[in-house]
Amino acid sequence: MPSFVNDAARGNIYRDVTPAQRTIEDQLVEKVVQSFDHTPDPRLKEVMVSLVRHLHSFIREVRLTEAEWGAAIEFLTRAGHITDDVRQEFVLLSDTLGASMQTININNAAYQDATEATVFGPFFVEDSPRVERGGDIAFGAPGEACWVEGNVTGTDGNPLAGARIEVWEADEDGLYDVQYDAGKRSARGHLHSDTDGSYCFWALTPTPYPIPDDGPVGQLLTAVGRSPLRASHLHFMVTREGRRTLVTHIFPAGDPILWDDSVFGVKQSLIKRFEQQPAGTPTPDGRIIDGAWTRVRFDIVLAPSDA
Repeated sequence: MPSFVNDAARGNIYRDVTPAQRTIEDQLVEKVVQSFDHTPDPRLKEVMVSLVRHLHSFIREVRLTEAEWGAAIEFLTRAGHITDDVRQEFVLLSDTLGASMQTININNAAYQDATEATVFGPFFVEDSPRVERGGDIAFGAPGEACWVEGNVTGTDGNPLAGARIEVWEADEDGLYDVQYDAGKRSARGHLHSDTDGSYCFWALTPTPYPIPDDGPVGQLLTAVGRSPLRASHLHFMVTREGRRTLVTHIFPAGDPILWDDSVFGVKQSLIKRFEQQPAGTPTPDGRIIDGAWTRVRFDIVLAPSDA
């Protein structure tokens, strides 16, 4: 196989490719690009032209073999076959390549002290149960109880009442409810911030777990020597009129997996202290807990919708 060098001055990353071969490859790129000349939607045209140029550049840079191309097609085919209403293998692929996080970074630009966003993940569902203030989203899912509290404010510091707070997480066995049964609902729920912007609920202390690794994405991670483990986390999605929707997690400080998270979702500002409470410690709402429990504070700051 030819060797390659990135010669930025000459714009040539295809050393050992003859001028005649380079011309053939260049002509194909331009022919494909020109096929979008009459695209009526200018944004679609911009995206497709850029996609073609980058895709062809990748193919040419690595001098992709036909066998490798075939393997890629077969990989994507298997990802499609394993995807259903619960399992989204293409989201997992996007997550593990960092594409999901980069898209989130681009579309959730830093704004003053607004809470940072991170990956959505493949296990959100629309019909989560409603819980009242201080309610328990576990709904029988196994795990250590965790008291979660905080305030929802704008970047001006004023409280935001009525913000819808969706929360979901895996149980202590590392599984989401829908992985047991598509219709099961546990370790997820939604509530609203109070008139003073405060909220509180019971959840489970997050634990690390592997992303579904029994499919093509898991096989890819094994092939490249990467772990499928996600750092421990609790998902949030916070919405309110006039505010940018926030999709984020919080991560327990001290988790050894933090900076090896398989989907690159950890941000320093989202690492929180989950304080261990010994068995018998009084709870904030008088609930009797059999054994130890944890508590964490997560104050949420929402950016304006036009930020």
